[in-house]
Amino acid sequence: MNRSRFVYRLGALALLTTAVLAGAHAAAAAPQAFQIPSIPGVTAAKGPQQVALTLQILVLMTVLSLAPAILVMTTSFTRVVIVLSFVRSAIGAQNIPPNQVMLGLALFLTFFIMGPTFQQVNDKAIQPYLTGKADFNTALAAGEAPVARFMIKQTYKEDLNLFIKLSNTPPPATLNQLPITVLIPAFVISELKTGFIFGFIVYIPFIVIDLVVSSLLMSMGMMMLPPTVISLPAKVLVFILADGWHAIVGSLAQSYQ
Repeated sequence: MNRSRFVYRLGALALLTTAVLAGAHAAAAAPQAFQIPSIPGVTAAKGPQQVALTLQILVLMTVLSLAPAILVMTTSFTRVVIVLSFVRSAIGAQNIPPNQVMLGLALFLTFFIMGPTFQQVNDKAIQPYLTGKADFNTALAAGEAPVARFMIKQTYKEDLNLFIKLSNTPPPATLNQLPITVLIPAFVISELKTGFIFGFIVYIPFIVIDLVVSSLLMSMGMMMLPPTVISLPAKVLVFILADGWHAIVGSLAQSYQ
């Protein structure tokens, strides 16, 4: 009997604790008056110069958000990453090297190849603008010139003529007068074309290895054995003996000379 009374008391205590906690939660969740937060420091512009400075900051932030796309489309990154992807696909190792390693190598090779161009941009545009020797528009024009010369040097003439024709603009007197909206897409498809040419050349020796291995396996009656089991180590061995990474990276760097 005492045991049953103890159980009843324990149950009543639990119910009372639950009711107290529920009441506290309901009080905490009670709706409060909605308050609109204030935004201090927002004042009207006192002159056109403040408006122009604000617009320049807005343009700069927009450019920074598009920096990855600009890096891919106006530098050697496109060709480098395409060639490295072809090398990995030709060897047959789908995940070796990993994507992080491939992209990191392509990025640092891009910085190496674009080093002289970036140095010219820094000397002629960034430093004069930071020191106050040139305004924003002058620095922007000075920074576009080295990048435009780099892209013109690596772009096929037929690609330039294609986009000049599509844009319905008269041909410029000199290549330096090409609008950037024509130059960038022409440069990109030229880089794609050159990268695929590199990839085709890289594929040839590995295709020969695959054909030789397949022929040997068929002649030995081992048709149930997948050719990749033998060809993959053979291709890796040939790539190592030929010092493939040295040759690929050296050829990519020299193609921009």
